[in-house]
Amino acid sequence: MTRRNNTLLNIKSIYPSFKPAERRVADYVLRNPKRVVHVSITELAKAAKVSDATVVKFCKRLGYQGFQEFKILLAQDVVVRHTLVDGQLEQGDDPRTIKEKVFRANMNALQDTTQVLDDRALEQAVDALVQAREIHFYGLGSSGIVALDGEQKFSRIGRLASAFVDAHMQITRAILLEPGDVAIGLSHSGETREIAEALETARECGATTIAITNHSSSSVAKIADLVLLTSGRGSLFSKEGIASRITQLATIDALFAAVALADLERSQEVLDKTTRILSQR
Repeated sequence: MTRRNNTLLNIKSIYPSFKPAERRVADYVLRNPKRVVHVSITELAKAAKVSDATVVKFCKRLGYQGFQEFKILLAQDVVVRHTLVDGQLEQGDDPRTIKEKVFRANMNALQDTTQVLDDRALEQAVDALVQAREIHFYGLGSSGIVALDGEQKFSRIGRLASAFVDAHMQITRAILLEPGDVAIGLSHSGETREIAEALETARECGATTIAITNHSSSSVAKIADLVLLTSGRGSLFSKEGIASRITQLATIDALFAAVALADLERSQEVLDKTTRILSQR
C-alpha cells in the first residue's frame, strides 16, 4: 500500500508497529479525524499528551514528509468518508438500528479492503495457487471458519486443499509441504503465534506462504512471502472488528474465482461433477 492511500486505513494497517506515544497520537486521530484536520501540531500533541516531535515521528512513520502533508491527505479522506467510529453499536439500539449499523460496517470494511488489498500481491498469490500441488489454509477461532470455507471452495474445483484449525495439526501438516505448495495463514491481528509458527514451518519446507491479515507490520505478515491486506473496523464487541471475517471471506472468494477462471474448463468440469453428485443425495 502506498502512502497516498486512505490515511485512516494507513494508520490502522501499521498500528501494531507504533511506539506507545505514537499510539496515543494514532488513537486520537482515529477518534477525531475531522477535528485533527483543523488543529496545529502543538494542539494535536497536547490533546494526545505527547511532544511535538512525537507527532512528527508519527507522520513520518506513516510515510509522509511531515505534519502538513499528513493533514492535507487526511482532509481529503474526511471529505469523502465517514469516521471510523461512525455507526458503532450502542446499548439501547433497537434491532432495526443494529441491522443498519452491522450491514454498513460490513460494506465499509469491504470497500476499505478494495483500497488496501494490493493488486500485485493478489496476482502473485493466484499464480502460486494455480501451480500448487497442495494448498493449506490455517486459521483459529473465527479465522478457522474462513479456512474451512477456503478448503470447501478450492476442493470444489479439483484442487488438493485442506484446512487446519488446530495448532498442532497445522505444524504437523505444514512440515510435509514441498516447494511449489501454498500455505495461507489467516489472522486478523497478524499476531496469532500459532499461525505465524505454521507459516514459518511451511516456508522452511519451501512452500509459498500467504498471509491474509489486517496489519501489514504484524508478525504473520513479516513471515509470509505475500501479504493480502484486509481492513475491518472496530466494534462494541470486538477490538478486531465486527466485519473482519467478511473481508477474509471476500479475499478467499477473489482467490477462488481467479484460480477457477485460470483453468476454466477443468474447474467447470469438476464443479459440474460435484454438483451432479451432491444433487442426488
